[in-house]
Amino acid sequence: MEAATPSEAPSEPSPTTPGRSTPPGRSGDVAAWIAWFGTARLALSAVAVVVVCGGLFWLLRTSPPPTEASLPTATAIPTSTGAAPPPAGTVAAGPVSVHVAGAVERPGVYELEPGGRVYMAIDAAGGATDDADPDALNLAAEVLDGSRVYVPVVGESVPPTVDGAGVPGGGSTGPAAPVDVNRATADELDVLPGVGPATAAAIVTERERNGPFLSVDDLQRVPGIGPAKLDALRELVTT
Repeated sequence: MEAATPSEAPSEPSPTTPGRSTPPGRSGDVAAWIAWFGTARLALSAVAVVVVCGGLFWLLRTSPPPTEASLPTATAIPTSTGAAPPPAGTVAAGPVSVHVAGAVERPGVYELEPGGRVYMAIDAAGGATDDADPDALNLAAEVLDGSRVYVPVVGESVPPTVDGAGVPGGGSTGPAAPVDVNRATADELDVLPGVGPATAAAIVTERERNGPFLSVDDLQRVPGIGPAKLDALRELVTT
């Protein structure tokens, strides 16, 4: 009779970590995997991924243009490069006509360049004669268009002029010779004694409306010129 063999002891289950189940295999479904990983940890992982992606996007995004770039820019208005028109009342540059009379070789009317002087006018007339007294004039005075230069002989009295052209050592505040009131501009008339801008403009207006002045006495046609002012101007102007 055979002896009975003891039965094999049953295998004991392997120990497991309390509170944690064994992860499913690769072929397990998604629901079983989520149950093993835990819903809370899955949510936290998703939030962490979103935060990281958002930070990367903020760091790598293109910076907006500065505020100044969106402001409207002023457009420069082109300006004309041509020469500015001359001020009103100015006379265009051109030859200056002067009447040279008295003790000169060839008395007459001559043309000088703008800015010409009394000595140039005398030279244009052939120079002074042997008995002339050119030192009685202001030879450096500028000659105005339409003026008259009179060269006296020695011992002859010269009608006074505002700038002293007929008076030795005279000043330089007026014309070099009597001013032709029928040809002078308002600026040229303005330098006469007692004649301001208003009276000078009135002289020009009167001759343009009613014709040239036939004599110096005709200046009394101009408002503002009476006998006293006329006497002061008599030797300084001509017609």
